[in-house]
Amino acid sequence: MEVLEAIKTRRSIRKYTKRDVPDEMLNKILEAAMCGPSAVDQRPWHFIVVKNRDMLEKIPEVHPYGAMVKDAPLAIIVCCDTSLEKFPGFWVQDCSIASQNILLAAHSLGLGAVWTGVYPLEDRVEGIRRLFQIPDHVIPFSVIPIGYPAEDPGTRDLFDPERIHTEKW
Repeated sequence: MEVLEAIKTRRSIRKYTKRDVPDEMLNKILEAAMCGPSAVDQRPWHFIVVKNRDMLEKIPEVHPYGAMVKDAPLAIIVCCDTSLEKFPGFWVQDCSIASQNILLAAHSLGLGAVWTGVYPLEDRVEGIRRLFQIPDHVIPFSVIPIGYPAEDPGTRDLFDPERIHTEKW
C-alpha cells in the first residue's frame, strides 16, 4: 500500500475476526514502530506483545475504553523506558510516532488496529503497570489491539483548508 493511501484510509478498527496474526506480520509492525524518528535518536521505547487470552481480557478491567482488546488476537503496549531519555519529556512524541507507525503498518498489511491511550492518565498507567509487572522507570503509553478487521468503517475526508495558515495566523 502506498504511504499516502495508508495515511488517508487508515481508520480505528474495534472489531476483529478470530483469525490469528502471523508472527511475520507482527515482526513487520514492530520493525515499523522502531523505524520512527526520536529526539536525538534516544529511542526510549519498549513494546510488550500480548497474545495471552487471559491477559487480553484483563486489560478492560484497568482501561475503561479498552473493551475491544478482549476480542483482538493480540495487543501491543507501547512503553517508555525513562532511563533511556537523553532529553526528558520528548519521549511522548517518540512513543506517539511509534504508535502511529504501528497503526499504519497494521493497516498496510490488511489488519485493523486502534490506539487506546494510557498516558497521561495515572489510573490507567498504574493499572497497566500492575497488570504487566512493568518496572517503575517504564511508563506504559498506549495499548494497541491488532487483528483482522470484522468491520469496515469506510473512509473519511479529513482535509480542512480552514486549518491552514500561510506565513502568519
